[in-house]
Amino acid sequence: MNFDFSEDQKFVQRSAAEYLADHAPLSVCRSMLESGHDYSQVLWKGAAGLGWLGTSVPEQYGGTGLGYLELAVIAEELGRALAPIPFASSVYLATEALLLAGTEEQKQRYLPRLAAGEIIGTFATAEAAGGSGVEQTATRFEAGLLSGTKIPVLDGAVADFAIVTARSGDNVSLVLADLRSDGVSVQPVTCFDPSRPQARITFRDAPAQQLGHAADGPAAAERIIDGAAVLTAFEQLGGAQRAFDITKQYLLERHAFGKPIASFQAIKHRLADLWCEIELARSNCYYGAWALSHGDAELPVAAAVARISASDVFTKASQEMIQLHGGVGYTWEFDCHLFYRRARLLALSLGSTSSWKRKLMDRMAGAAA
Repeated sequence: MNFDFSEDQKFVQRSAAEYLADHAPLSVCRSMLESGHDYSQVLWKGAAGLGWLGTSVPEQYGGTGLGYLELAVIAEELGRALAPIPFASSVYLATEALLLAGTEEQKQRYLPRLAAGEIIGTFATAEAAGGSGVEQTATRFEAGLLSGTKIPVLDGAVADFAIVTARSGDNVSLVLADLRSDGVSVQPVTCFDPSRPQARITFRDAPAQQLGHAADGPAAAERIIDGAAVLTAFEQLGGAQRAFDITKQYLLERHAFGKPIASFQAIKHRLADLWCEIELARSNCYYGAWALSHGDAELPVAAAVARISASDVFTKASQEMIQLHGGVGYTWEFDCHLFYRRARLLALSLGSTSSWKRKLMDRMAGAAA
C-alpha cells in the first residue's frame, strides 16, 4: 500500500507553495493582528481564483472536481503560511456538509458561490469551548425556526451562512441558517489568534432550513468533523514543519563561543526529537488522508489519530520555537508567537485533544467489539 502522493498531487502542492511564498509571507498573518481585520480578502480572492475553494466540489457545481488528497496538500501549504483566511470553515466544513447532506437545490444554490469565493460558510456545533458540541446540543429547530447559542464559531464573524447542529424532536439535525437574516445575532469574541476570529452566534426564532434528513444529523455531523479533522491535521503539520525549519535556520546562524548553537549536543537532541515527532504525525496524517479519500471504514480511528498527533506536534514545535530562539522568541517583533497562537487555536477548533483521545478510545473499543 503506497501512502505517498502522486506526481500530479505533488505538483498541486508545489504550485500552492510557490503562490503562498509570493503572496502570503508571515507579514500577512501579522498584519491581521496589527490592523484588526478579520481575514485577508486579497489572499481569499487569490485562493478562489486558483480553484482551491472548489477542490473537492464536482465540476457540475462549479468546482474543479479534484479530491481530498489534493485538498490535503493545499491545506498543508496553507498551514505553513499561517494563511489568515476562513478556508477551513468554508471548505472543510460548510462545503463538505452541503456535499454530504444537502439537497440538489441546496447544492445548486450554494456550492458554485462557495467555490467562487462569493460567499463564506461555517459550521456551528460547539456550545462551550473545547467540545464539538454534537452530543450536548441544546439549540432547537422547530417549524422552520432556530433558537439557541453557538460558541465558539470559527470565522463566524465573517461567514454569510452556517450549518448548525440543532435538536429537532428527538433527533439532532443539521440545519442551514443565513447569518444575515432576522433573529440572528453575531458577536465577535476575544480570540488568542485574531487572524482566525471566533464568534458567538445567537439564534432567536431565526428562519432556517433542514439539511438532509433529520435522523441522519449525528452521523453526518461526525463524518463532517472527522473529515475536517484530517484536513486540519495537515494544516497543523505544515505549521509544525515551518516552525521547525525557521528554528533550525536560526540556530544555524546564531553563534555562541565561536560556533553555531545548533552544534551543541543538547540543542541537536531537541531538534532530532522534534523532527521524529513531526514525521510520525506526517505518517498519521497520510493515513487519515487515505481513509478520507477512499471513504474507508477506518476513517473515524484514522481521523482521531491524525488529529491528536498533529495537535500535539504543532503545539510542541511552536513552544520549542519560542524557547530555542531565546529571549527574542518572546517578543512581538519575532514571528514565534504567530505559530504558537495558531497552534493553540487549531488544537481547540474541532474539540480539545483530550476529547479526541476519548473518541479514539471509544472508537477503538467499538472496532474491537
